[in-house]
Amino acid sequence: MNKAHEAREKAYAPYSHFRVGATLLLESGTIISGNNQENAAYPSGLCAERVAVYHAGAVYPSQKITSLAITARSLNKKITEPIPPCGACRQALVEYEVKQESDIETYFMGESGKIIKANSIKDLLPLIFNKEYL
Repeated sequence: MNKAHEAREKAYAPYSHFRVGATLLLESGTIISGNNQENAAYPSGLCAERVAVYHAGAVYPSQKITSLAITARSLNKKITEPIPPCGACRQALVEYEVKQESDIETYFMGESGKIIKANSIKDLLPLIFNKEYL
């Protein structure tokens, strides 16, 4: 979670002031971090989870993702409850679970407080959309 905290503080969030950091652990022990990147044209930004997972997919395409840690902080108010991935990130992450044929343990928290663990992204998105529908 420490690496996710570090990534969170480097987020580019000048509009929402809501900073998110995400850190992936690959099967090789490699750590990949990402943070949210906002854009004045809101749909053009990316969440921390997708920044990290797409970087891992581009640079380490054959490495399985074993775990993910996510943390968030707002400059507007203190966040003490765990912040789960948004729906778009859940869909992006479950794509990698399906591709690698193994679960990604996910830990998420707010700025401080308790940490919640999900054994699989499928626990967070039980009715997945996948290639079988295409």
